[in-house]
Amino acid sequence: MTTVRSPASVSRDLPPIAITMGDPAGIGPEVIAKAFRDHPGITRGCFVAGDVASLRRGGHAVRGATGVDIPVAEVEWPVTTRALPPRCIPVVPVVTLAHPVPWGRVSAEAGRAAADAVTWAARAALRGEVTALVTAPLHKEALALAGVPFPGHTELLQAEAAAWLGKDLTQVPVRMMLANAELRVVLVSIHMSLRQAIAAVDHAAVLQTLRIAHASLARSLGRRPRIGVAGLNPHAGEGGLFGREEIDVIAPAVAAACAEGIQAHGPYAPDTVFMRARSVDGKPGEFDAVVAMYHDQGLIPVKYLGVEKGVNVTLGLPLVRTSPDHGTAFDIAGTGRADESSLLEAIRVARELTSP
Repeated sequence: MTTVRSPASVSRDLPPIAITMGDPAGIGPEVIAKAFRDHPGITRGCFVAGDVASLRRGGHAVRGATGVDIPVAEVEWPVTTRALPPRCIPVVPVVTLAHPVPWGRVSAEAGRAAADAVTWAARAALRGEVTALVTAPLHKEALALAGVPFPGHTELLQAEAAAWLGKDLTQVPVRMMLANAELRVVLVSIHMSLRQAIAAVDHAAVLQTLRIAHASLARSLGRRPRIGVAGLNPHAGEGGLFGREEIDVIAPAVAAACAEGIQAHGPYAPDTVFMRARSVDGKPGEFDAVVAMYHDQGLIPVKYLGVEKGVNVTLGLPLVRTSPDHGTAFDIAGTGRADESSLLEAIRVARELTSP
């Protein structure tokens, strides 16, 4: 990994947002290239932490009928972009791959490069040297092959934050929130098997999720959020006929949250609570967010509304981190067909969360 000097502070007139390149075998470099090429107003004040050659290859993949490559500039840290031509991608070379990794193929090299870029950017954010972190998609199998002891961004960032704060992981609880203009969903558990996720639904986990969701949304909304809570079982257990988790675990956690002043409601049947929370045609939903009990329960409704519109926000960190609501899309990597909309939304939300 290339050593890049980090200063004590960065320029106050244009605080940078760090965009990590993601897995270089996936669509991360392509959507980054499209964002800088077609949306310079949104990407202004952003830079990419990653491998210069991978970003150049991504730009080449999306050049289209023009046949003109998107300019990529290797820049020093601290970042200065004033002298760069319009629509140029500034890249701080925090990693350097020895050779290009094949498009759409899982590899330890790609996993290690992606993880190193995130680690560098996270530490810069924790030091206050960047205002926010926007992460292009990782591939979890590639991380595992590289020996990275975390299944994804959320767990890696949690570990970095805990180390920075000098705390144990359990003292820095985080949660994943998936959001678009119509729906916000916060998850009790993240990357684990369904069997493990069901076992993870306990009083402490549900209450902690409600606390984190309440605190994070209160800051961004400027008021107490209204939080709906999904049940675990069909029909929210139907009074215990289909399971007792709602009676024994979830409802008591909701009651405890309400006693702390949190506006939590439920548990409700998971097949209807998301519709109740959805904002449609400018009309707010019944809830500002829904707490879902496990990964797919919450992500399916958000992604059904449009993957290109979704943003992943990590709640509970001492830094702002957002990400596109999609994966590495190895099946189309290198074709130039990837949609940059979700990355643009992630940048927009990061700015919104860091605005005074």
